[in-house]
Amino acid sequence: MARGPLVLTKEVTERIHRALVLLLKQSEAKCALLISQDGECVAKRGFTKNLDTDSLAALLAGSFSSTRALAKLIGEADFSVLFHQGQRDHIHNIIVGDEMILTVIFDDRTTLGMVRLFSKDAGKRLRNILANVREKSLEALEQQHADFDKEAVDRLDDLFQE
Repeated sequence: MARGPLVLTKEVTERIHRALVLLLKQSEAKCALLISQDGECVAKRGFTKNLDTDSLAALLAGSFSSTRALAKLIGEADFSVLFHQGQRDHIHNIIVGDEMILTVIFDDRTTLGMVRLFSKDAGKRLRNILANVREKSLEALEQQHADFDKEAVDRLDDLFQE
């Protein structure tokens, strides 16, 4: 199936933000980001004021790209989860759909198990939101093409009837 464009309307963005907020409440993490695998921060919630989320997004996308190459070297299709453990803060990343990364930053106020559990649920929720958006965007694009084709045929008919 062809991948349609991903158009994030205000309503869709709000649904994504609600999914991230629910994840933060359930897991008690510090912040959550939805990052495109191209390295763009699509959405963020939580304590992100002191984070350079643009640089973080670019680096995490690069990290997933490198990890994908590592997976192929050992015969895996991909690694869907990446975890980075620091002294104070930790980063848990999962792939959402074909093109997004859900990143959760947390500290010792919660556990990796809690973050993993609720990240998995949030990933499913976000995957459904994005799939629905892509489907609607593809339908709209196909309708635009059909309208264009019809108008082109009508104009050609008008030209040849004169």
